[in-house]
Amino acid sequence: MSKPAGLVQGTLDMLLLKILALQPLSGLAVSQRLKQVSGDVLRVSDGSLYPALHKLEQEGWITAEWKTSEKGRRAKYYSLTRLGRRQLEREANNWGRLAGAISRVVELKKA
Repeated sequence: MSKPAGLVQGTLDMLLLKILALQPLSGLAVSQRLKQVSGDVLRVSDGSLYPALHKLEQEGWITAEWKTSEKGRRAKYYSLTRLGRRQLEREANNWGRLAGAISRVVELKKA
């Protein structure tokens, strides 16, 4: 999912916020979780993932902290902030409206 043209603008942000709402994760774990939860449909390249995480951090929606991973390596772990939870709620509501509108158009019957 490296910035695919078919992905609605801002969707990656919402997906990352949702994954981080469940638990703090490293960037690699976020990518793996997105792939897993989407049934191997959504994949994000490092070139898209880390700039998106950096942007979310700048917005104050996530925080980052260096920790030692399970493999004994230093890794940056990302956590959702209170602002991030509010943003996720807004984006999820907007997504619901957009998805509903698109579904209504796609399901139009021939007159």
